[in-house]
Amino acid sequence: MKIHLCNPNTTASMTEACALAGRAVAAPSTEIVATNPADGPVSIESQYDSAWCVPGLLDLVRREEAAGADAHIVACFRDPGLEACREISRGPVLGIAEAAMHAASLLGRGFTILTTLPRSVPVQEGLARKYGFGGHLRSVRPLNVPVLELEDPTSAAADKVIALTKMARDEDGADCVLLGCAGLVDLAKRVSDETGVVVLDGVVAAVKMAEALVGAGYKTAKAGGYAAPRPKPYTGKFTAAAPE
Repeated sequence: MKIHLCNPNTTASMTEACALAGRAVAAPSTEIVATNPADGPVSIESQYDSAWCVPGLLDLVRREEAAGADAHIVACFRDPGLEACREISRGPVLGIAEAAMHAASLLGRGFTILTTLPRSVPVQEGLARKYGFGGHLRSVRPLNVPVLELEDPTSAAADKVIALTKMARDEDGADCVLLGCAGLVDLAKRVSDETGVVVLDGVVAAVKMAEALVGAGYKTAKAGGYAAPRPKPYTGKFTAAAPE
């Protein structure tokens, strides 16, 4: 099977880190095609960034859908454009936040999300409520590290993740901790080993869930809310994006 893993920001090094994490857990018969847009924000840290990443994300989903992708993964913990992607995809489309929350709900009684900046806290709280996991959410704790600085060794991001994971365990009663940014993808095992907490990376969770759904023959429902967009003309620079 072919799984399209799309990092909606334009930072190729983050895309490659997500691809490595996904390929490490994928079945031998699964092909992971990793992409990111050429145009858009270099990182996604606000609702404004989220909005501007969606046109490029949709273009890539359309392209890989035509190329035979069996499923798509939106590799940003804000799950931008997720429902729009489902409208144009036959196969499953998973967001890494939603996938991680589902996995955590099966593995423990409550979870904490570690996010990058304080402004993302209400976003993650809102996603937990939207997906039906408000009762499982114990807290959202920010690292106070911008997304692009996560790759900088001097940011001490790993140490901060470990410290906040211990706080989530001891102060919040969290059984699981979700790494709330694709830029943290390579820390899950290390943090889990050092804290004893189940630490979940959304890319890994989404890849394995996509494999299961595709393997079972499931498709995105088209009878209701995820029906294909009605054909209509688009104008100006978005003419080529018009649904047919």
